[in-house]
Amino acid sequence: MENKISEAARLIIESKYLSALTGAGISVESGIPPFRGENGLWSKYDPGLFEISYFLSNPEESWELMKKLFYETFKNARPNEAHFMLARLEHKGLLKVLITQNIDGLHHSAGSRHVVEYHGSTRNLTCTHCSEKRESSEDTIAVSLPKCSCGGVLKPDIIFFGEEIPISAILGVQDAIETTDVMLVVGTTGEVFPASLIPIEAKRRGAIIIEVNTQPSSFTYDTTDIFLQGLATKILHVLEEEIQKLL
Repeated sequence: MENKISEAARLIIESKYLSALTGAGISVESGIPPFRGENGLWSKYDPGLFEISYFLSNPEESWELMKKLFYETFKNARPNEAHFMLARLEHKGLLKVLITQNIDGLHHSAGSRHVVEYHGSTRNLTCTHCSEKRESSEDTIAVSLPKCSCGGVLKPDIIFFGEEIPISAILGVQDAIETTDVMLVVGTTGEVFPASLIPIEAKRRGAIIIEVNTQPSSFTYDTTDIFLQGLATKILHVLEEEIQKLL
């Protein structure tokens, strides 16, 4: 493992354009449950409840679920050391862009600024009628069904099943992939399409993939160049120490 850490640190320092892709695994240590796996949300709730058609047809029921699973959970969650490490890499000028599948906003809270929220975020709401945007607040989401001043239902800016990835996120990822020579993949199993294609496409274009995961993922054997197995907080802490030695 030490040799792998040293090699990963060297590659990061020597990279011309380092990008990162994060998934649910990085936020588990902040107390946010993943969607998949033994204790994931899909083992307790029907994924059909997260279809955009269900939200539009049953907005009050859907909002109760959103508040329980997301807003109440995220309210008490704080960034962990892995989030902060990635923010520090950005501030040092090493990490150019961070692509996240997470909707919890913890990367922003940790201080990251060049973030592509591929699946959206709960930080903002959009009116389903007039498209006006509003920042999430306790007052806004406390009611049984948040509504815009025009009377339209406010929808969390997360990508429901059946919705397209926002064009801004698609373009942000495309720009990153075209430039990336080293990609740090943290806490994602690679089971969610089309986000699962991001490391694969980066690899196809010549990027080196450094993966941090507690267990092998769909990337580990065919896409990953260096696999660092363990908790994101522990692995990234050791990796940051090694980077500091080499700077």
